[in-house]
Amino acid sequence: MPADAASLNDADLILRCAGQDRAAFRTLYAKWSARLHGVALRITRDPALAADATHDAFVQLWQQAARYDPKLGEAGAWLMSLARYRALDLVRRRGRERLGHEPAQDQADQGPDPLASLLAAADGGALHRCLETLQPERRRLIVLAFVEGYSHSQLAALLAVPVGTVKSWIRRSLIGLKECLAS
Repeated sequence: MPADAASLNDADLILRCAGQDRAAFRTLYAKWSARLHGVALRITRDPALAADATHDAFVQLWQQAARYDPKLGEAGAWLMSLARYRALDLVRRRGRERLGHEPAQDQADQGPDPLASLLAAADGGALHRCLETLQPERRRLIVLAFVEGYSHSQLAALLAVPVGTVKSWIRRSLIGLKECLAS
C-alpha cells in the first residue's frame, strides 16, 4: 500500500477515488471490507449475498465517489450505508424471486459478529467506551438499528412506540455518541 494513501483519512481517500486513484481505493478496501461485509452479513444472513452486497458497495464507491460530500457526514457512515443499502436491495430482490416458493429455513448466523469485530478493532475501543455511556435501552436501539439492520418502523413495532419516538431516540443517541467520540 503506498505510504501517501495509507496516511490519508477516509474522506480524503474517497475523494481521491473520485479521481480514479487505485491506491486510495485499495486502502479503503483493506480498511473497510471486513466491516462492510459484517454489516451485509447481518442483514442478508447469507454469506454469498453478503459478499455480493460488499462487492456492489465497493463498485458503487468506485463509480460514485464524487457524490460523497464530507460536509454531510462521516466517511465511515457513508461507506456503511452503501453496504447496508446494497444488502437490503439484495434481500428485497431475493424475496421477490421467492414469491410463490417455500420460505427459506432460518439458519443461525455462523459468521463473525460485526459489532464484536468492530469493538476489537482500533476504533472499536473508543466506540465501546462511548456506547457504554448510553442508557442500556438506547444502546440496544442503536445496535438493533445499525448492526442488526432494523428499520425505524420495525423498531417502533418491536418497542411498541411511535416511529417518531424511535427516530428521536436514535438521533439523540447518535448525537451523544458523536460528542463522546469527539472528546
